Amino acid sequence: MDNTRQRAFTRLQRTLGQLRSGRYAESKVSRGATHPMLKLTEEVKSALSEDKPVVALESTIISHGMPYPQNVETARRVENMVRSNGAIPATIAILEGKIHVGLTPKQLETLGALGEKCRKCSRRDLALAVSQKANGATTVAATMYIASLAKIPVFVTGGIGGVHRGVEETLDISADLTELGRTSVAVVCAGAKSILDIPRTLEFLETQGVPVVAYQTNEFPAFFTPKSGCLAPLRLDSPKEIAKFLHAAGQLYLQNGAVIAVPVPKDQAGDAGLIKRTTTQALNEVIEKKIKGRDITPYLLDRINQLTGGHSLKANINLVLNNAKIGTKVAVELAKLRSPSL
Repeated sequence: MDNTRQRAFTRLQRTLGQLRSGRYAESKVSRGATHPMLKLTEEVKSALSEDKPVVALESTIISHGMPYPQNVETARRVENMVRSNGAIPATIAILEGKIHVGLTPKQLETLGALGEKCRKCSRRDLALAVSQKANGATTVAATMYIASLAKIPVFVTGGIGGVHRGVEETLDISADLTELGRTSVAVVCAGAKSILDIPRTLEFLETQGVPVVAYQTNEFPAFFTPKSGCLAPLRLDSPKEIAKFLHAAGQLYLQNGAVIAVPVPKDQAGDAGLIKRTTTQALNEVIEKKIKGRDITPYLLDRINQLTGGHSLKANINLVLNNAKIGTKVAVELAKLRSPSL
């Protein structure tokens, strides 16, 4: 191994060790202290130290989910939704190798302008991105992990990844699902992305011991549309009920996360028939073009947006804003339970 590769390997090993030591030595960290590899904004740091509600937000939806500048505009609207409902937003991303929990307006603009030039980072990519001082947008899995390091219990996103169609041949299962099985963060979303095999996604979550709670509905939502045809395993009807459930899970020291599935409002949803037709066409194109791995989801979402004439993107923005509203209300109620003085 030449010197350059040896130095890179050494940096990677050091980064992995630092992440691991921070995760498993939490009992030795004083109350209010932050993980040494995280850069928190003063606003986020202050809120956490005072046990005020903070909501984690991912960054892949900004870099890979929407075009610029619509991505930045949407990110700002989501952060404003969190603030208007009583919590502090903490958008998570990696900029020049630094893991940020909370972004300044300038950093948010930078992330949005970089777009797909940012590395798409799941859990497995975090150490490499940090060691190489790269720019990275965090997926659901990576955002969950970093939120847990920062001690943020509620995370809002658009939709989770899941079991891909054709899994019998590809074994393509999102790392989001395994992360939900081992990281104690609640993920508020509009269900699994409709491009996925939703029945198998729900089965996989059950195997991982992950509770799936539908909000005010008996049916698991399908991202762009409020109905998937699959019954939800659990149902709760208010942010307070959900907060009590999450608080009890924390008291039991359960190490898994939870899916809080919030259907997009019917008047803001995508047209179910149109979404189904365009999804089928886009999936066929993926097979024809032999698109693989992490490139599949961005391609499908972009192609469906093209085929629907922007209809799906509008629904995507609507559902993210709705998730932010409900997720923030849950975070506020959970903070009250954890710190009755609030």
